[in-house]
Amino acid sequence: NEKNSGSLFSLHSQCSLLLLVEDYGSSPGKHLIPSTALGIELLIIAALLAYAGVRRILSQSSLYAYLCLTVSALWCGSGLIHILLGENIITTEHELRNAMVPGLAAFTLALLVISLVAVVQREIVLSFIALSICLACAHQIAGLANLSFGQSATAACYLLVCFVTAYFGSGRLLSYITRGKIQPPGTHLQSKISLKAAQGQEADDVVAVGLVMNLLSACVLACPLLGVVPQLFSGLVPWLWTAGVFQLGVCVLSYRALDTLAATFYGFTAILKFSEGYSALVRDLTNQEPYSPVPFPTVFSVLFFVLALFSCHRSLLDGLYQLFFVAYCIAIAAQPRGFFQGGTQGVQAAIFVATALMLLVTLYNKASLKKFPTGDGLLKNFLSRSGKFMLRTQDKDLHAPYLGYSKYADAEVLGHGCSVLAAFAITASTTSQDPLAVLILPWAVVSGGLLQLLCGSVAFARGKTLESTAFILYGVMWTVWGLTRFGGLYGDVRGFHVAVGIISFMLFNVLVTAGALFLNKVWFVYALSFELILISFLLDAVGSLPYGYDIGVTIIFGLVSFYFFLANLFNCTFQTPQLPFGDPLIKLSGFGGGRDSCPHLPARKATSVQQIAEIMKNGGICGMPTDTVYVLVAACNRPEAVEKAYKVKKQAQERPMSLWISSIRQLQPVRQQINPLLWDFMEAAWPSSISMVIPRAPWMEFFGLADSSKYIGTPQSIAIRNPDCTVATHLISLVGPIAVTSANPTGEADTTHHNQVYAKLGDKVDGVLCDGPSPENIASTVVDCTKIDNGQIGFFRVGLIPKSKVLQIFEEIQRKQQRGHVNSGFEGDITAPEIESTLQLTDLETDSDLSRPTSTGSLNSLDLIRHGSEEYEDESL
Repeated sequence: NEKNSGSLFSLHSQCSLLLLVEDYGSSPGKHLIPSTALGIELLIIAALLAYAGVRRILSQSSLYAYLCLTVSALWCGSGLIHILLGENIITTEHELRNAMVPGLAAFTLALLVISLVAVVQREIVLSFIALSICLACAHQIAGLANLSFGQSATAACYLLVCFVTAYFGSGRLLSYITRGKIQPPGTHLQSKISLKAAQGQEADDVVAVGLVMNLLSACVLACPLLGVVPQLFSGLVPWLWTAGVFQLGVCVLSYRALDTLAATFYGFTAILKFSEGYSALVRDLTNQEPYSPVPFPTVFSVLFFVLALFSCHRSLLDGLYQLFFVAYCIAIAAQPRGFFQGGTQGVQAAIFVATALMLLVTLYNKASLKKFPTGDGLLKNFLSRSGKFMLRTQDKDLHAPYLGYSKYADAEVLGHGCSVLAAFAITASTTSQDPLAVLILPWAVVSGGLLQLLCGSVAFARGKTLESTAFILYGVMWTVWGLTRFGGLYGDVRGFHVAVGIISFMLFNVLVTAGALFLNKVWFVYALSFELILISFLLDAVGSLPYGYDIGVTIIFGLVSFYFFLANLFNCTFQTPQLPFGDPLIKLSGFGGGRDSCPHLPARKATSVQQIAEIMKNGGICGMPTDTVYVLVAACNRPEAVEKAYKVKKQAQERPMSLWISSIRQLQPVRQQINPLLWDFMEAAWPSSISMVIPRAPWMEFFGLADSSKYIGTPQSIAIRNPDCTVATHLISLVGPIAVTSANPTGEADTTHHNQVYAKLGDKVDGVLCDGPSPENIASTVVDCTKIDNGQIGFFRVGLIPKSKVLQIFEEIQRKQQRGHVNSGFEGDITAPEIESTLQLTDLETDSDLSRPTSTGSLNSLDLIRHGSEEYEDESL
């Protein structure tokens, strides 16, 4: 916390000092720091501040993170405008004023809200910094009208920021150096626990940043209506595109917070921000206001409305707020010149007011125990009483990926929503006018391209290979086609070269369509309909497109995508009923069967462990988490279960199963049959990730293995282990000693997540204890104790526990065995040569027989025994 907080305030101080020097040293018409250099410096500091803020949000929810990201956006937009000024794109002081005022006004209000909430949370230093930057923005607005007044006042505000941040940073540094013994007043940080308790830990802690970006764009769009600026122009593009970029970041962080609804909403609003900026830019480039075709904003309003309905089940206020964007899209559709007309700008003025209130309520509810009512759970309670709908439990298990492990929620809702938008965007015609002047390019490229690529990346992180391939392929296709067809380039490249590229995409999509046969019917129709769109692109490229064919296939693809969008939203909200996706057209035996046919129970619950124990006592085999990777287990006193586990895994004969116990006390009845040195070694080394290969002995019959004992170990030896895992030892204590093998077919990679148990073994297991990702992806260390009678141990495999640690434990046990338990006060009387003369620790030669020892120093820590070593290379050991 000290290091993180110090870096945050250092960045605030550096940029404040930069702006302080600029404001004090500049005079009318002459800047102390060249505008381009100042803009670049602001961008660099803004990027570092955004990184620090994101790191803060990922570690803990805090107003510091909101302040960092808000100020980062402020300085990012300001930096871009200064670059435009330095490069003579903005040429006059009047244009600079028109470019700066809307953004500064939005951030003045946002920082004021953060400052007020910080007072409620008793974050006095943060409140002072936010208020100082807020006043600096207000004075900068005044300075654009009266340079002699505003510039000095702005510099004074940034001077206050420098003093406060220097004091706080020094206080945190002093606290860090003295380990908390000296803490200047006001520099104490709340602990994570107190922050979580105070803020209630809402699902998505980055929503406030998204609201600030909505406030920014709404202010920019409303200012022409209010007469603050004469009209939209290219000088306002930095604010709008800064808001768009930050909202894409909010979208990603919302997926990280497992909040699909918020991620989808801010993904949609990012599309609007880029389109608004594009419109302002094109107006200056082409001297004509872009025309917005009716289909796209109409469909966009439908998507916003559906999203608002599903958001109401969580918070009624969220749903009502999103209805403002429904009205905004309707206004764009109703007025062809969209962003430049009064109706659209009037709706943005209403969004500005609504967003300011939402920001205040959201931040206040996070900071205070007394909360504004937002209608949380009203619709949920109504639906629960109806009995027709059962809502899903909103926890991390809802977003557990089918294969592998991911920190992100499912992005299919946004991906299919963007497919709808891209499909209906290209239904508009551009033949009679400049393609740049028709508002299609940002709709197709941003929604169909940029956001599809984002969704494909999230799907790939979740282990969805086919879905990620489709989203990335379609995203690239929408981007290329949008830039070519609607970017003014199509007339120059139309013909054979474009056709060859489209044919390549068609071939790739044939593979996606074939893969969809194994997924479900809707995915197959989705991929097949996109193939029809590619055919329309090909026919258009060669000049043979039948009239109406392209519009027909894009509408079909858009409707299929809308069903996907609606079904994913519905199914992630409701447990029952479910909108169907259809069964796979081609089914593979055992593929994915385990998820539905066997219980998958959370390992953190004692009742789950008891249920798995009952399954095993009745002869079942189960997947279980351990201190290394997931394993497949069976009770030793159920010989038929041991045999079943061996055959289910398709265990290779040279890789037998191992024996696990919950503690060495389970071996107490047969202690007389175990070598005393081995017994002491077990006591000292366990529980841990150390497996011991010991000589086979009659005591194994004590566990009731009967004929199935042949599946554990070899005729000469067995591997035994006491895992260092609470869940595993608790289960073994309920069931008794268990036979263990890795939870994957022989030859495949280790199983490191409970969903991989489903994917690899299917319906062949009777239950799985689910505990997310494995704590370690490294297998255990396998120690050869077959020659321990002679004072020798070897290593079949060096895994999680290093070789030196094992040797140290064994050395201590040997010393006690040979000299008795010596009082530590007399250990100095035993000379080192006497100790060394008693130790005969050996490794085993890699290419020789098991009984042939070599010196410890002759092999490195990764040497394995090749003669017989494969018998104990199974990942479960």
